[in-house]
Amino acid sequence: MRTRQALIEGALRLFAEKGYDQTTVAEIAATADIATRTFFSYFDSKDDIVFFDDRSRLERAVEIIGERQPGEPVADLLRRVIDQSVFADTDSELARKVGPARTRLIASVPALQARELHLLFDIQLQLTEALHLACPELDLVEAAAAVGSLVGAIKVVVAACQKRGNRPEQTYKAVQRATDIAIEGLNSLPRPA
Repeated sequence: MRTRQALIEGALRLFAEKGYDQTTVAEIAATADIATRTFFSYFDSKDDIVFFDDRSRLERAVEIIGERQPGEPVADLLRRVIDQSVFADTDSELARKVGPARTRLIASVPALQARELHLLFDIQLQLTEALHLACPELDLVEAAAAVGSLVGAIKVVVAACQKRGNRPEQTYKAVQRATDIAIEGLNSLPRPA
C-alpha cells in the first residue's frame, strides 16, 4: 500500500510539474524507488494511476446494492450507496489528499477526459444492472433513470464547482446538496411490495 500510495502521489506531482504527456512511467516509478518493470505490478498504465480508486468504489457500490434490506426504498438504498462508496471509499484519505489535483488534471488532459467518460458510462451500466437485480419493483428504464440522475447530478456539480474555483469543502457540500435533490426526486419510484 505504501508503494502504491507513493506512486499515486509521485505521479500526480510530476503531472502537475511537467505535464501529463511529458511524464514517463520510468519517472513515476523513480518517485517510489522502484524499477519501471515493477510499476506494472501496481498499475497497467500511467492513466490507471489517475483513476486509482474507481474500481474499488464501484465494487463497494455494487456490494451495497446487493445487500438491500427487505422493504428498503430505492431512494434510501441509493443514499447508502453514495454515503458508503462515494463519500467513504477505501482510499478515502489518499483520495481527499490528491482529489483537487486529480480533478484539475482530468479537466486539462483530453485523453483523461475521454477515459473518465468511458469509465463513468461503464460504472453507470454496472450500477443500473445491480439496481435492477436488487429492486425487482423497478424495470430497467427506472433503474437506469435512477442511476443516471444521481451520477449525473454529482458529476455536473463537481464540474461546475471546479469551473468556479470552489474550495474542496465547498465542492463537497455542493455534492451533498445535489445528492439530496436527486434522491428526493427518486422518491417517486415504485416502492417494494
